[in-house]
Amino acid sequence: MIVDIKKTAEQKMSKSLETLKADFGKVRTGRAHAGILDHVTVEYYGNPTLINQVANITLIDARTIGVQPWEKKMISAVEKAIRDSDLGLNPSTNGDVIRVPMPMLTEERRRDLIKVVKNEAENAKVAVRNVRRDANEHLKKLLKDKQVSEDDERRAQDEVQKLTDRFVAEIDKALQAKETDLMAV
Repeated sequence: MIVDIKKTAEQKMSKSLETLKADFGKVRTGRAHAGILDHVTVEYYGNPTLINQVANITLIDARTIGVQPWEKKMISAVEKAIRDSDLGLNPSTNGDVIRVPMPMLTEERRRDLIKVVKNEAENAKVAVRNVRRDANEHLKKLLKDKQVSEDDERRAQDEVQKLTDRFVAEIDKALQAKETDLMAV
């Protein structure tokens, strides 16, 4: 029972860390990466469709994304969808390829992005602490129901705390790496 509680807690904490890293991936630095357009939707035969389902997305160079729609008539719709997205990008069409240059980040914009990243990290820490609280409540319930001894419950709570500390440290490390990445010019 205690082993299950600890394993479940570790899995949930790990999931929180993975989610944080995925969220960090969406916060763009000055460099181009194809994943930045993943959440952009385009109108395709009357249905909102993810852009990567109607076009090939490639990196032309370190600062430019290339988008090549599979159907020529979709070029203007894809370009409009990218322009209208919340990413602040300004695509241009070159034949049947849409070039999406990544603008340089200003100092002010970098500071704003760091605030966003810190907020994401704090949310991940809260999620990890909530998992710890739930695990400790389960352990207390087992003790109350006399399914485990006080010593076992205490030991298990200490192990859950160590797990929590480990994941909070990993979140801090990921935050530090992302801050360094954002401040690099």
